[in-house]
Amino acid sequence: MQRLAVIVKLKPDAGEQAAELIEEGPPFDLQGMGFQRHAVYTAGDEAVFVFEGGRLDELMNSVANMPEPSARFKAWEPLLDGMPQVAQEAYFWERGDEPGGWGE
Repeated sequence: MQRLAVIVKLKPDAGEQAAELIEEGPPFDLQGMGFQRHAVYTAGDEAVFVFEGGRLDELMNSVANMPEPSARFKAWEPLLDGMPQVAQEAYFWERGDEPGGWGE
């Protein structure tokens, strides 16, 4: 299982519109494309989209290269302040893992 996050900075006063788009759900078929999990987090003027699955590089390229992005996908463009950033996983812990990591 691979995980990555896409971090977007929102323009001032775009938070309410972003919340509405998030409530509508993803602008593409997560299950049909092969994703395993997806979550969205918001914090002030940022939104973080977390994706989990196998072959995430291929899956994310499929999303980025969709021939006809949906209107819901395009609806995000005027809300963004700059380009989204992709954050690769640097640390992950799960119950049952051996002790270790930060401070141990």
